[in-house]
Amino acid sequence: MNRHDPRRDVFEYALLRVVPRVERGECFNAGVVVYCRARSFVAARTHLDETKLRALDPRADVTGVRAALHAVEGVCRGGEEAGQASRDDAGRRFRWLIAPRSTVVQPGPVHTGLTADPEAEVERLLELLVR
Repeated sequence: MNRHDPRRDVFEYALLRVVPRVERGECFNAGVVVYCRARSFVAARTHLDETKLRALDPRADVTGVRAALHAVEGVCRGGEEAGQASRDDAGRRFRWLIAPRSTVVQPGPVHTGLTADPEAEVERLLELLVR
């Protein structure tokens, strides 16, 4: 029996973590980036919990963190918002976004799964792992 469902495609995702004080390493999830090669799909959804942010760093730059999260969403959407990445395909934009970095907003490890609807997967993961 073939268990492969041809309507479902492999997707990859990474959580976006906020690390208000990089030297302390404390973090919380604030978004998810999903990539599906078969559908040339890449998208990010974010949700910043300001209470968690302030608990880890009362002097955190909320506006700056929110701008960094929105920038990830913009790179995924492409177009002028993506800056130089606007000319890149979905896969290159995803790989650029998940590259390790030592900033306040950091990507977590990449995970995989199967989905029939990558757009719905972004929302499902945001609800399950971020909110």
